[in-house]
Amino acid sequence: MSGGDPVLRVLCVDDNHDAADTLGVLLELAGYEPRVCYDGFSALAAAEDFRPDAAILDLSMPGMNGDELGRRLRQTDWGRTLPLVALTALGGEDARARTTAAGFDLHLVKPVNPDRLANVLADIVILKAEADQVAES
Repeated sequence: MSGGDPVLRVLCVDDNHDAADTLGVLLELAGYEPRVCYDGFSALAAAEDFRPDAAILDLSMPGMNGDELGRRLRQTDWGRTLPLVALTALGGEDARARTTAAGFDLHLVKPVNPDRLANVLADIVILKAEADQVAES
């Protein structure tokens, strides 16, 4: 990527507007391109055009919860290998079983340590770069 291009496009979905907006700002400051949505339906529509490299989803949202959104993203041709990160207040075994069943790659509990989230995204960047190199050869 050239100089100012974002390293990663990240879909951030949380019905708590403050939490979603804050995460979006932090990601932008870190050089990522966030797309912030506040519900599953708008996130699904936005993802079609945005084509994120990763998605950070809250689980407990009205209408379409995060695990259903994760399942639907994974059903798209472009989303089959999309890294899905649950970022939720739910930390119990039931919630972790939900994210596993929905195909999430990681389950983080709020409040998340910003360094932990940064490391997760850095790993995704590395894996994406390696996949891009393989595809180019």
